[in-house]
Amino acid sequence: MAGALLENVERQTRLAGHNRVAMLLFRLGDAQLFGINVFKVREVLRRPPLERMPGAHALIAGSCDYRGQTIPVIDLAAALGYPALIDEPSAHLMVTEFSRSVQGFLVSDLQHMVHCDGDSLTAPSPALGFGPRVNAVTRINGALVAVVDVEHVLASIDATPHELSARMLRAAGAHPLRPRRVLVADDSSIARRRLVSLFKQMNIECVVAQDGREALERLTELAGKPPEEGVNLVVSDIEMPRLDGYALTRAIRETPALRRLKVVLHSSLSGLFNEALVREVNADRFVAKFQPDLLAQAVIDLLPEESE
Repeated sequence: MAGALLENVERQTRLAGHNRVAMLLFRLGDAQLFGINVFKVREVLRRPPLERMPGAHALIAGSCDYRGQTIPVIDLAAALGYPALIDEPSAHLMVTEFSRSVQGFLVSDLQHMVHCDGDSLTAPSPALGFGPRVNAVTRINGALVAVVDVEHVLASIDATPHELSARMLRAAGAHPLRPRRVLVADDSSIARRRLVSLFKQMNIECVVAQDGREALERLTELAGKPPEEGVNLVVSDIEMPRLDGYALTRAIRETPALRRLKVVLHSSLSGLFNEALVREVNADRFVAKFQPDLLAQAVIDLLPEESE
């Protein structure tokens, strides 16, 4: 199955650049379908033997050997409120890469890969009961698909604070940025909180949007405001409902009032295809999540100084 996923990477890359998403569907114990961006999936395997890890987080089912590398295995069913799969021999291991880290997720039933329009992805209503670990929903052939916010799952396991280094704090304090406002676009609540916290450390105010469409609307609105109320820089996730980061960047470059904005694409998606798409949509920088010093340096490099 992994080979089938990987052989379509070039085609999926072209789709991703035009507000199209390729998702791998799976289940976690009942009929509900869940999805994850196929670019984050390295391989799908039968559940391997797991080494138990005393003292590990409750969602860590254990560790396993993956092509010579020891990786943690997370029980995704337990993370989303389903019965744990740790002792389920028929479970599958979905090996993923997020922000340059590799981990496995236990899922109960792999399905197939599907394509959908970014416009069809919407934030889930609280009434659906998914909670914060699902950040978008859509329908595929009439069936509801819930897109897992894997960043939220991983953050609940690793609560290490993401602080700027003392060196970068000094650099940010010494750099006279103008204006000290950026627009942050990200559909993950945990990612938004981290970014707002990071920019607060740099004494930078954030205008926050939950997806690319909302970001574009806010930018259009701000374009008519006095310069001191505007923003000169956008820090955008790539995977977002309604309008993804690539499509948002395209829209910014095609809008005369916005095209001079600096754009940093900030994503947990790893891989060389990002570099090609960043160039294609004319973004100014790509920074992999979540590396506070690298993101702060990009902001310092791209925001104009007060004297300019």
